[in-house]
Amino acid sequence: MSIQQKKSTKKVYLSVILAVFIAAITYGTIISSRNVQPAENTQPAISSEATAQNAEPLQQPPAPQPVVETFKGTIGKGATASTLLNQWLSKAEVYQLASAADKTFRLTKLRRGNPFRVITTDGDFTRFEYEIDNDTYLSVSKISEGFTAELKDIEYEIVTDRVNGVITSSLYEALADAGEKASLAVRIGDIFGWEIDFIRDLRKNDQFTVVVEKRFREGKFQGYGHVLAARFVNQGNAHEGYYMKDKDGFTQYYTAEGKNLRRAFLKAPLKFTRISSKYSNRRLHPILKTYRPHHGIDYAAPRGTPVSAIGNGKVVKIARSRGAGKYVKIRHSNGYESAYLHLNRFAKGLKVGKKVTQGQTIAYVGSTGLSTGPHLDFRMKKNGKYINPTRATNPRAPKATKEQVVLLKEKVKLLHPEVPANNVAEQSADGTV
Repeated sequence: MSIQQKKSTKKVYLSVILAVFIAAITYGTIISSRNVQPAENTQPAISSEATAQNAEPLQQPPAPQPVVETFKGTIGKGATASTLLNQWLSKAEVYQLASAADKTFRLTKLRRGNPFRVITTDGDFTRFEYEIDNDTYLSVSKISEGFTAELKDIEYEIVTDRVNGVITSSLYEALADAGEKASLAVRIGDIFGWEIDFIRDLRKNDQFTVVVEKRFREGKFQGYGHVLAARFVNQGNAHEGYYMKDKDGFTQYYTAEGKNLRRAFLKAPLKFTRISSKYSNRRLHPILKTYRPHHGIDYAAPRGTPVSAIGNGKVVKIARSRGAGKYVKIRHSNGYESAYLHLNRFAKGLKVGKKVTQGQTIAYVGSTGLSTGPHLDFRMKKNGKYINPTRATNPRAPKATKEQVVLLKEKVKLLHPEVPANNVAEQSADGTV
């Protein structure tokens, strides 16, 4: 082979090797590109640990809410704690509940018609509530150790209202005309009972104004709260009273100058009745038909009308006689004594030696003894001698303190919002407002 041929063979050989090499590189690149994603679509690798940390937790279903139910009712005839609660409690549990309540309020004193409630949670007894009166209710709750009882105040929505009226025939009718309840007449009578005899002194065209709290529950009227201020113009004379607690916490009504409206004795032991016979040293007895002293005042009233103690004192006699029928005697301070005759019955719990407070019901009007009809024969003695009750000296209760007088002069704005307090105090003192 010539040198020229050898060179040509070598070139061909080198060309083949180069072609093979290039082909190998190209094939490797193609294969590699098939296994790699384009740059713009690539995502960083995420470990399983990172995924567990950043992923949103699975939402758990909401926990079931306890079902609270309230069962309401009123105390029925013959109802007891057992009959009220046996649907939820065993006899032993009812006994435990009653025992827990004993020191707070005995459940044997449940009164017919009073509201009660039983509260349950998921069907199990939680609490028993009983309304004792218009202001307080008993609450007995179940706890891990048994039961616990407490007294709570009834919550009311309080609305202060101003009530005006003019007497045409009676205070009751005047308040009814104003859209109010008869119980407000009793409240007015209690405030001015020492200043005005609502049996004898009332006149047509007498006027009154009352600023009173009205209590509501669930939008329904539930009665009156405090009478904050009251004004009564009787026969041209203005009387005003403002509500305030005294140093012992008792409710009092004072004038703007601090004078207490309460006196040692009520003007009458009955409210809103009429006098059928006056005090006399010589009166024809309606049954015996003889002239004899009548050292008392007869108040005609329906049988069963409550009779009030005219003042604080101690019961010294409860008895019955042919002439007086059933009667009560009360000894007061400063040598005074009062007697209440011809009664139908005595108040529950009244006993000789028991102290009574002014205005407390002690008995009920009747017609026992020598009587022609239901009435109260009311009598008074001073140092053992009969006196005319309408002429008895009647001192006032303690007046307000200097600090209270400052507050009272502000309270007059309740009745006279348009006049400065000091001017009202001066004018109301002589009844010329």
